[in-house]
Amino acid sequence: MLTTAQYAELLEKETEKIIVGKRSQIELILTALFSGGHVLLNDLPGSGKTTLVKTLSIALGCSFRRLQFTPDLLPSDIVGMTVFNQKTSEFELVKGPVHTNILLADEINRAIPRTQSALLEAMEEGQTTIDGRTLALPQPFLVMATQNPVERESTFMLPAAQMDRFFISLSLGYPEAGEEMAILSHLGDGTPFDEVQAVTDPQTLLSIREEIRKVVVSEDCLRYIVSLVQATRTNAWFRQGASPRASRCLYQGGKTLAAIRGRNYVIPEDIKTIWEPVMRHRVVLTGEAAFRKKTADAILEEIMEETPVPPYQKELFHGRKTK
Repeated sequence: MLTTAQYAELLEKETEKIIVGKRSQIELILTALFSGGHVLLNDLPGSGKTTLVKTLSIALGCSFRRLQFTPDLLPSDIVGMTVFNQKTSEFELVKGPVHTNILLADEINRAIPRTQSALLEAMEEGQTTIDGRTLALPQPFLVMATQNPVERESTFMLPAAQMDRFFISLSLGYPEAGEEMAILSHLGDGTPFDEVQAVTDPQTLLSIREEIRKVVVSEDCLRYIVSLVQATRTNAWFRQGASPRASRCLYQGGKTLAAIRGRNYVIPEDIKTIWEPVMRHRVVLTGEAAFRKKTADAILEEIMEETPVPPYQKELFHGRKTK
């Protein structure tokens, strides 16, 4: 079996056959996937969100379903329902599209809150409940949800409980001029998904997660994580700071990123890399911060700069003072 870093490199290369110039975002998405977390993509239409998810699902060798969220979407359209079969005169269970490895929840904020909440059990516990019957979801299970950050008509804000269940939030952004030239040259006549090869499978991904558990985190790095998260709860610009789940995501994400980068120990740079993607959707600005046009990213950047970075001592990672 290859190492986590080798699998990540293969997945990045396969994804970049279609997605141009987004290696840092791909690395973050793989960090979430290997950590067992979910991803929220905030981007404009046409930025390649759906293409990225489909390409990545092919490279991962996982099942993939796309669900378009609309105001008339019902919870049963997501998790499934029992229907009466007139031929057999029996009720049959029909599983919804959430029963897959990778679910693309397209424009998730267009569905009503009642429908959005149908994903909560699936995202947190890896299962669904249909008419009192509990069904385990295929593993690994990853929700990749998209939102349009500009359009507000006919949309519903995601509840804080659901936002907190997303491991990271990020944006692909506009391509550079050279990247857009490459997109037109290679993808102008269509998206060649047949060029992408599967380099893993669901069982391999579960094995990677077990391997990541062996990555060690020093007590200094643990204190660094706690100090950063605690700072969001005392910052004057935040009405709501990050939850303990955010601390766990920083901890797990740091371990995963270290493994992707070929190390079996976490360093402060790993925490810094995932700090804003893990936090930006979990904090809530005060009214004054919004009035002064401050952004969550800018405040989080200030917190990271003001929080003392623990000294990197390699000897801490050789069986002593580790968690």
